[in-house]
Amino acid sequence: MQGAQPALERLCDPAAEVSAHYLIGNNGQVWQLVDEAQRAWHAGAGRWGAICDVNSHSVGIELDNTGAHPFAHAQMQALAQLLGGIVQRWQIPAHGVIGHSDMAPTRKQDPGAKFDWQGLAHLGLAVWPGPLATPMPQPDMAAFRADCARFGYDDSPDIPDRAILAAFRLRFRPWAAGPLAAIDCAQAADLAQRFGVDHRPTSA
Repeated sequence: MQGAQPALERLCDPAAEVSAHYLIGNNGQVWQLVDEAQRAWHAGAGRWGAICDVNSHSVGIELDNTGAHPFAHAQMQALAQLLGGIVQRWQIPAHGVIGHSDMAPTRKQDPGAKFDWQGLAHLGLAVWPGPLATPMPQPDMAAFRADCARFGYDDSPDIPDRAILAAFRLRFRPWAAGPLAAIDCAQAADLAQRFGVDHRPTSA
């Protein structure tokens, strides 16, 4: 959307059938649109770990940004303050804070390449790969997908390799291009080792 006001109008329009718990403007203003205990329609079809109905298991935050420019400092400060309260109230671990592109890699690209995931990780509000051991593993798509799945990404066979790689890079290596690289595999292995579980999808 081109600004917070059009986004606010759409999120409050019943005909649009889309909503979120919060909207944060570029200037740091926060609107609460849905009570946190209620379901908001922000995620849609997708999966993270064993959760197949993300809308029913999440607090959705929308940010006033087209994805083409950096997120404003005031906006990120407001997000950090809001998110800190949410994760405390709902006992959400840092690796449970995700973007829409993480849970729906074939449909969504937000919050996008300009979003400061690493900054949130420094605040304990997200996760980031740690120092990587050398030598790094040789690129192996099967191993990469397995590690991504342990971390939380959907490993359904109908999601192509390129979509998983693009979603992973959008979050952890947004400047990267080209085929799967050793560093992609090393980062995924690190995240899987530190935060991964044996995810078993449950029916929604």
